[in-house]
Amino acid sequence: MTSVDLTQHFLIAMPAMVDPHFARTLTLVCEHNENGALGIVVNRPTDMNLQGLLEQVKILPDRGGFKGVPVHFGGPVQVDRGFVLHSPVGAWQSTLTIGDSIGLTTSKDILEAFARGDGPEQILVTLGYAGWAPGQLEHELAQNAWLTVPARNDILFDIPAEERLPAAMQLLGVDYANLSDVAGHA
Repeated sequence: MTSVDLTQHFLIAMPAMVDPHFARTLTLVCEHNENGALGIVVNRPTDMNLQGLLEQVKILPDRGGFKGVPVHFGGPVQVDRGFVLHSPVGAWQSTLTIGDSIGLTTSKDILEAFARGDGPEQILVTLGYAGWAPGQLEHELAQNAWLTVPARNDILFDIPAEERLPAAMQLLGVDYANLSDVAGHA
């Protein structure tokens, strides 16, 4: 199979996706290379909010408003570890740069800065991530498990989680309800 770099693309789970971790998900591919792929599910808020997460990691915010910020399920790998998608990229201790304007940070300094009011303008906090071994994502794509479309920041940061999957589908000009759960091959 020809190698393709899907970094900074959305993966849209097809209706036939049976894995409960990924059914009806929108996943941002943060890194995709010969070593595999890493992604963050961006449309699965959990019952936890940012206030609760900050308390768990012993960060006392200088300001309020964090109870209304959901923490998302980012994927089934390392679900006890936090991942922060954010824009702008900034200069944090442990950041993977995704394209020109998005970062994925795993270091605590970004949460401390956000709690002080001087963190990134836009954030999406998750617990866990999605990972694929070399060639695994390509195989899943060949099996019609996913649709792909270039990611957009407004879908990540500006609209509610429940509207992200339909918004990504609109980029393709397709309504999710019209997708078949049976794949075909020519």
